[in-house]
Amino acid sequence: MGAYKYMEELYKKKQSDLMRFLLRVRCWQFRQLTAIHRASRPTRPDKARRLGFKNKQGMCIYRTRVKRGGRKRLAAKGICYGKPKTSGVNQLKFQRSLQSVAEERVGRACGGLRVLNSYWVGQDAVYKYYEVICLDAAHKAIRIDPHYNWICNPVHKHRELRALTSAGKKNRGLGKGHRYTKVIGSSRRANWKRRNTLSLRRYR
Repeated sequence: MGAYKYMEELYKKKQSDLMRFLLRVRCWQFRQLTAIHRASRPTRPDKARRLGFKNKQGMCIYRTRVKRGGRKRLAAKGICYGKPKTSGVNQLKFQRSLQSVAEERVGRACGGLRVLNSYWVGQDAVYKYYEVICLDAAHKAIRIDPHYNWICNPVHKHRELRALTSAGKKNRGLGKGHRYTKVIGSSRRANWKRRNTLSLRRYR
């Protein structure tokens, strides 16, 4: 086994004394930093490389934190008008994961960069910490690399905001196989609409 494989095995045992100490110290360090900041190197090089990171020009890592917990409804004085279905302020869950939210925040903060992927690096009682792999689509080293130059196309601008990253796709319920037949055609709603809409074409 190579060094990266050993690192991967370590992270599979997060309750071990070594990992508990390491994650606790790292979380303390991350807490002292700003909400979004550039990391000089990936905290988990094995994971970053598996998700497409290479230590080359035009690539960088941004670390961010997201508040844990559900999504409280913004309602003045806690009053939800309308039908009983719309009532409730506290026990609501956000449709997307905190990882997807982390990618979105980095994407907004670094508008000139393209978000490739992200991974978990730690959590405490208040925050979850993620590292986001970003690419500079204008950099020559990225534009001439056949492994990465697909992301330079304009269609990939802010892919994290349109849930096109790995974390975003997971929240949309997309996938292959018999479990995902209800999301063929971009989404569950689009699939249902297409199957339940009567289309009477003029020439048929």
